[in-house]
Amino acid sequence: MPKNELFGKHIDPACCYCEHSTPTGNERVLNCRYKGKVEPGASCRRFCYDPLRRVPTRQVFLPSYGSEEFKL
Repeated sequence: MPKNELFGKHIDPACCYCEHSTPTGNERVLNCRYKGKVEPGASCRRFCYDPLRRVPTRQVFLPSYGSEEFKL
């Protein structure tokens, strides 16, 4: 399975998901191997998706309703 199919076929390029970036102490700045200091939302032509850097969103659990709540 290619890397891009793990979270869908289309991944918007962002440095926070790139193999070439490393986190710094500041969450607003990443250190890119090629570009130096960059913002997490930036990207360049050397973008290479790393699925292990992606932070999944939390799943929203909806409350369960009984049939009594829908009676008029």
